[in-house]
Amino acid sequence: MATQNAAKDLPGVAITADVASLTEAVQQALEAIQAAMFEVVDSEITVLRDASRHILEAGGKRIRPRLALLSFAAAGGVDMTPVIPVAAAIELMHTASVVHDDINDHGVVRRGRPSVNAIWGRTFALLTGDYLFAKVYELMAPYKDLNMILAEASVALVEGETLQAAAVKENRLSREVYYDIISRKTAALFRAPARLGAELAGGTRAHVNALAEFGYRIGLAFQIVDDILDLTGTTETIGKSAGLDLAQGKGFAAVTSPDEVTSDDPMETIKERVLKGTAVEEARVMARSLVASAIAELDVLPDSPAKDALIELANQVIDREF
Repeated sequence: MATQNAAKDLPGVAITADVASLTEAVQQALEAIQAAMFEVVDSEITVLRDASRHILEAGGKRIRPRLALLSFAAAGGVDMTPVIPVAAAIELMHTASVVHDDINDHGVVRRGRPSVNAIWGRTFALLTGDYLFAKVYELMAPYKDLNMILAEASVALVEGETLQAAAVKENRLSREVYYDIISRKTAALFRAPARLGAELAGGTRAHVNALAEFGYRIGLAFQIVDDILDLTGTTETIGKSAGLDLAQGKGFAAVTSPDEVTSDDPMETIKERVLKGTAVEEARVMARSLVASAIAELDVLPDSPAKDALIELANQVIDREF
């Protein structure tokens, strides 16, 4: 199988022995994950192959694969090879979702380069996203019951995006609805890799549950910070089209905007008022609190370089805003 070919040369190293060993193993695994994704999206249909490669070549933070790898190590796993196809599937699912997001949001920049939508148009972008989603289950086919974990995350992702679209259309995007949306469309796809990594390591139920909750909470924090950056950043600094949430009445900006705006440029007025108020700092406090509570979940795990790396990863989620 192609995905096995991408992973077969990864050596089984004692990844929990020391920091250097863990760092080397994670880097090797990430390279194998990249290779696995490129292999699995190869297609005789040129546009699907080229569009898929385009978005994958752009890179990205690869937070979800890292989360799977580090959770595997923290739960006692040693040889990362079995995690590679799973981590590749998770990253493909996330990539498929951003391709579709750019269609819905009319985004023209993604990961610092033109979006699939901008180059190939809406129809081929839609089909590319569908293709990437389909390839997720090709990668996950050998993993039997573990497929349910990723399937649940996939369902939650679509539910979250649909809930967001409906809330914007019906003008009912409250704070409560906002948190429901981000728990589904983002946090669920952070919980899944953490849980899958722990399950593949044969972790105890307490360790699996703690890592799953850790992933979920940093996923919430990640989306809150992302929404802050959509409001405060630029397309150049965040690597994707900025200000889309504000323009489309969704995300953090929508639940903190003043009810009445009278200006020739209402979007700029809303942005100015939100930035001058306390909403951004309140959101930052919430993100920090979520990360702190996520880190506390790791107390049940034994101390290890992998546990330390998970804590560092959690802090990186909120450090993006400073």
